[in-house]
Amino acid sequence: MFYSNDQFPFTKTLEQNWQSIRNELQRLKDGQFLDWPEKHLYGEGWTVFGLISFGIELDKNTKLCPETTRLVKQIPGIQTAGFSHMRPGTHITPHVGHPEGVLRCHLGLMIPENCALRVGNETRKWEEGRCMVFDDTIEHEAWNKSDRSRVVLLLDFKAPELVVNPPKPKKEGFLTRLFKS
Repeated sequence: MFYSNDQFPFTKTLEQNWQSIRNELQRLKDGQFLDWPEKHLYGEGWTVFGLISFGIELDKNTKLCPETTRLVKQIPGIQTAGFSHMRPGTHITPHVGHPEGVLRCHLGLMIPENCALRVGNETRKWEEGRCMVFDDTIEHEAWNKSDRSRVVLLLDFKAPELVVNPPKPKKEGFLTRLFKS
């Protein structure tokens, strides 16, 4: 399930500053990225450069990306932040994330053609400078069928209460129905 960016004001700030974020990304070297630990999902070709992990800043990395770090620290409930790099030909197979109550956001930074993300029954292409917010506890997969790398800023944040537990319609009781007419 994808969400509207309008529900999350921080997406506008990220989109307004995406080129500054990409500039910091481009100063990083390949050797500074680490393989995503769940290799059974992709085999090879998915690496990350972490800034925040489980709510804890990775000081060595945040010093290399001070503007990106400043921006992501402003996000309410930020849990994870970092750059997600998919090499050409990489396919992250269908899987379900965890935990509930946390949403994921991708900000497109380097997006070639033939790259997409499927969440549930909906598939979307990343766009440079644009955010996509989705629930990764729903089955999803991603692929890069291009000849260039795809890089996004990957963020996990605590979902606002309204998103996690949308209000349920109130049941109409007997007295309400009686006095309605």
